[in-house]
Amino acid sequence: MFTPHREAVFLLYARIAGYGFRRHSAYRAAAVAGAFTNTVFGILRAYVLIALWQARPGLAGYDVLDAVTFCFLSQAFIGPMQVFGGGLELSERVRSGDVALDLVRPASLQLWCLADDLGRAAYLVLLRSLPPTFVGAALFGFVVPAAPATWAAFTAGCLLGVLVSFSLRYLVALSSCWVLDDRGVQSISLVMTLFFSGMILPLNLFPGWLGTVAAVLPWSAMVQVPADLYLGKRDVLDALAFQAAWVVALMLLGALATAAARRKVVIQGG
Repeated sequence: MFTPHREAVFLLYARIAGYGFRRHSAYRAAAVAGAFTNTVFGILRAYVLIALWQARPGLAGYDVLDAVTFCFLSQAFIGPMQVFGGGLELSERVRSGDVALDLVRPASLQLWCLADDLGRAAYLVLLRSLPPTFVGAALFGFVVPAAPATWAAFTAGCLLGVLVSFSLRYLVALSSCWVLDDRGVQSISLVMTLFFSGMILPLNLFPGWLGTVAAVLPWSAMVQVPADLYLGKRDVLDALAFQAAWVVALMLLGALATAAARRKVVIQGG
């Protein structure tokens, strides 16, 4: 049951999410260009995967149609999951010194950034996720789950994937409070995300211990797990619990880092 205070807090973050949606909708040309790029690279990747699966039928428990569907799902995740990093203005605000104002607001900096990022993700689902998916389905065919429960699990998995993505990017952005230049941290995060999320190849293809390790790292919750939920290749409760556990752990770590930043903030240039 909502108290007046909780209702006011909820409305605040809902308005921030709406603002994030509207702010990113101002860049329609960039979103359309991103959707076009994702579609072209999706087509190229699809042909590579088709050749691979024709040479090795049933590889990683997928058939050719599963592999193509995975390909275009991963392309659709690029925008909402912000696979290539960024999407948060926190690093720039640290460098400019504006983060000092953010940290003294009565609202949580972490939740404020999260609400804004959810608005961004919602907008990019419409402009950057749907076009490559429809083109891929038209050109190559696409797995379409028949069970409503599968769609519900996939939707929940996507939302949790966005939360994991935000939590990781928030920690990277907040590192600017302690390092003079966060570009090195951003680069490391980009490599880890691309390699361990399933963006380049399904993690099921990784051999031995590498595949085992990759499957339990948080990046797999961004691409591999939602895609497997869509394809029905993973137990729903196990997958959602895995994602939720990483959300809780990373959000808690982010809260601790925010508290540390509040005590000691290094403002570049003054």
